Amino acid sequence: MSDDAPEPSSAADLTHTDDSDVQMVDVGDKPDTARRAVARGEIRLAESTVAAVRADEIGKGDVLATARVGAVQAVKHTWETIPMCHQIPITNVETDFAVTDGAIALTVAVETTGKTGCEMEALEGVTTGLNVVWDMVKSAEKDADGEYPETRIADVEVVEKTKREL
Repeated sequence: MSDDAPEPSSAADLTHTDDSDVQMVDVGDKPDTARRAVARGEIRLAESTVAAVRADEIGKGDVLATARVGAVQAVKHTWETIPMCHQIPITNVETDFAVTDGAIALTVAVETTGKTGCEMEALEGVTTGLNVVWDMVKSAEKDADGEYPETRIADVEVVEKTKREL
């Protein structure tokens, strides 16, 4: 283990669980701070599918516009799907798609002012936005057996997390 790596947690250090229960962390005494988290990920697709997305030739409609709406909705509803997340005031959501020959990458930036971070919201925005892309293009991605041998969501990660005292 490197000198910079945190020590492994013991059961006494865990903040969400104990021997018999799970609980939300009490953040009531923390000061409000301006926070920002950015997450990204990508969906790998056949080149022909990406070309159809670019040309707006997917039968279900505008793939990226629909995925953007799904990503923003997911950000706003993270507290309902991740059991120990607090409901936080979202002050801004930015989505950005990068389309390459074999993939569509989505970056979601979330901002809040509050007592806890927003990285889970950014991750939820990315994963849901990419799931929406998959749903929109699945007929183009299926092989003769109805499977998705090459389609996959990959490399989902938090790429930035900042906070600033108010």
